[in-house]
Amino acid sequence: MQVGLQLPLFDWPGGPAAIRPRLAEIARTAEEAGFASLWVMDHFFQLPGLGDVDAPMLEAFTTLGYLAAVTERIRLGPLVSGVVYRHPGILIKTATTLDVLAGGRSYLGIGAAWYDREAHGLGVPYPPQSERFDRLEETLRIAHQMWRGETSPFEGTHYRLAEPINSPPPVARPHPPIMIGGNGERRTLRLVAQYADACNLLVLEPEEIPAKLEGLRRHCDEVGRPYEQIERTALNEVGRAVGETSADVVAFLRRLADAGIQHAIVNLPNAHELTLLEVFGREIIPAVADA
Repeated sequence: MQVGLQLPLFDWPGGPAAIRPRLAEIARTAEEAGFASLWVMDHFFQLPGLGDVDAPMLEAFTTLGYLAAVTERIRLGPLVSGVVYRHPGILIKTATTLDVLAGGRSYLGIGAAWYDREAHGLGVPYPPQSERFDRLEETLRIAHQMWRGETSPFEGTHYRLAEPINSPPPVARPHPPIMIGGNGERRTLRLVAQYADACNLLVLEPEEIPAKLEGLRRHCDEVGRPYEQIERTALNEVGRAVGETSADVVAFLRRLADAGIQHAIVNLPNAHELTLLEVFGREIIPAVADA
């Protein structure tokens, strides 16, 4: 099993001026500790349950570009980009730029978006869920077309691109892996089977995962795609419970592996306490490498 790291908070000691150096310290420490990937949320307001709505929140792709400059090996991505936040042509151009500057180390994490407060707050159109999923599918089609280098017009229901030029192309081949986030068995996992390279199951108990993956397998069978081509990832928060030990985290990650997860992404609000990342590198990541 691989272990990734997500950073959900930026309200670290020292205020805004301290964010830049602390972020670099976190990224370099995570890379040295052996984390396979490093992620930031694609949100503009802080999420309910994590802090006040006006707590510090960095824009995802700007942050990932900075992280690309201060690291060398760790993979980078948004977890996950809300489809309504950027026009698809601009999103793919942005994701491609990140991949070029990261030397082929990026993912494109994407989903149908759900946080209506930040969309309304910043004046972003926020259509009903069914339309957001329709827009997500068109965006995935656009991504594949642009990453194939096809510049013929794209004519969809919601998006029309007259000349989708994307130069330079990504470094990753054939393109940065597309990871779709969400647990929905009817539409989300169907889109994974049809268009994506990875799924991301969000905050499920290990016992809930096999049924989701079985649904993904059925969708793969229906579209004629090998299930094993899909990287199976999950996002969970660990390391905050009172009394939780490294052995407890290892046991939980092994339960995720037994359920079918290959890449566990841990949400660590206190990642700025660098000793925690070092503990992962010494006691947790090596212990689940064979899971």
